[in-house]
Amino acid sequence: MVSSTSRMTLLGTAAALSLFAGIAHGKEFKWAGTTDPQTMDPHATNSAPVLGFLNNVYEGLVRRNKEMKIEPALAESWESLGADGWRFKIRTGVTFQNGAALTADDVLFSYERASSEESDVRSWFAPVKEVKVVDDHTIDFLTNAPNPLFPDSIANFMIMDREWSTDNDATRPSKEAENFATLNTNGTGAFQVATRDPGVKTTLKPFAGWWDTLESNITEAVFTPIGQSATGMAALLSGEIDFISPIPLQDVPRMKERSGFTVHEGVEARVLMFGFAHQADSLKFSDDVSGKNPFQDVRVRQAAYQAINVDALIKKIMRGNAQPASQLVSEAMRGYSPANSDRLAYDPDAAKQLLADAGYPDGFSFGLQCPNDRYINDEAICKAAASMFAKVGLNAKLTAMPVRNYWPELREDKFDMYLLGWSPGTFDAEHPIRFLVTTPNKEKKLGSWNFGDFSNARVDELLPMIQTELDDTKRQGMLDEVTQVMQQEVAYIPMYVQPLIWASKDNIELTQRTDNFFILRWVTVN
Repeated sequence: MVSSTSRMTLLGTAAALSLFAGIAHGKEFKWAGTTDPQTMDPHATNSAPVLGFLNNVYEGLVRRNKEMKIEPALAESWESLGADGWRFKIRTGVTFQNGAALTADDVLFSYERASSEESDVRSWFAPVKEVKVVDDHTIDFLTNAPNPLFPDSIANFMIMDREWSTDNDATRPSKEAENFATLNTNGTGAFQVATRDPGVKTTLKPFAGWWDTLESNITEAVFTPIGQSATGMAALLSGEIDFISPIPLQDVPRMKERSGFTVHEGVEARVLMFGFAHQADSLKFSDDVSGKNPFQDVRVRQAAYQAINVDALIKKIMRGNAQPASQLVSEAMRGYSPANSDRLAYDPDAAKQLLADAGYPDGFSFGLQCPNDRYINDEAICKAAASMFAKVGLNAKLTAMPVRNYWPELREDKFDMYLLGWSPGTFDAEHPIRFLVTTPNKEKKLGSWNFGDFSNARVDELLPMIQTELDDTKRQGMLDEVTQVMQQEVAYIPMYVQPLIWASKDNIELTQRTDNFFILRWVTVN
């Protein structure tokens, strides 16, 4: 829990008095989700629950509007420096929630912090060779080559106050251990954290000194993580909460018919996939294979792919509310490859033959790691997939766990196969290539979510070319080639594009973005 002293630091004394005085006349908003953000540090974890939540508290140089288009935020404008990079003009008169003025030095500090070895978002800055402060309100991001996507790529790069971070020994993010920034915040955003009890409740209040105009009439917003979907639905129906995301797919029909509530439906930018331990010398959780890793054989990976009946998963587990995926991005994303739009066919007989050809006619057992509170029906999907695997001789030993424990397990290589969902922050196919497919390289800030260490020299060669090519036709040709490599190598098993299914009381007005970020400044309680 944040101490009372910390709360007043977060709020600013004058702002706190005015805000609390206004609560009696304002609107309280209570919402729930399955996953609590595991940290309040905007550079510690590159995950949607963290970045989505903190987009309400911290801000970047740019931001995405309701239609997902890039628009000015802390930078009032930016311009290309040609092949050298980008110049950003910092908005004047912006203050952090503790009253400190925003300057270009805070942006430089935030870059140093976010690109550090300790940061989970350092891959965002792989193209950057240097950052220079021109004056108090001008900063240059100098890139290794022309980078037309750079402004889009930093939409979730959140700016922190150098002095506040230094005074509180939080100059570097911490993924596992806690520091002051894990529980406390000091952003420039529309809302500020008033109290934080991890895993239990987080309370936010409007920041009275926000530089922009607040569309919302909320005077207090309370977030509660509710892992059990039935419990969450009961809380919504009883009036304990005003909004929940997501809702169980089986509840959608009755919720649409129920008076007083609204179901918000859409398609997320997120593709769900299975990943492999490509570079592991041996399986970690097998009962019958030791000293080797069958998943290093592309025939075994293809067998796993063709053992999964994605149409059945969508129909039975997702209640028809998903779209099959052949790539790591959906067809709505820039750079999607129409030339590689077909999935491998569901074919258990072909899968058995591939296993036999690879030397495993009787199959083998392996460990399948999955979260149980991160994606819609994630554990159910993994159970159904395990059953499908078993029919061809792939005996998955399923372990499902809360996402708070899941990411550390994956980072410690405690898996043979794992479930992952990915939503490209730039809405471009380059994004998952950089994070999920490129050979991991800490020095170059690449492959930070490539848990299985997939590696292909041609992909590594093409990525910087994709990042710098200005001719759309040439660039698409490169993206097509990378997609073909991923499919031929079965780098991952893409399954489906996840739906967005939210529910609220019908007196709530909100905006549903395809990145599944819930933005409080667009919420109105009528």
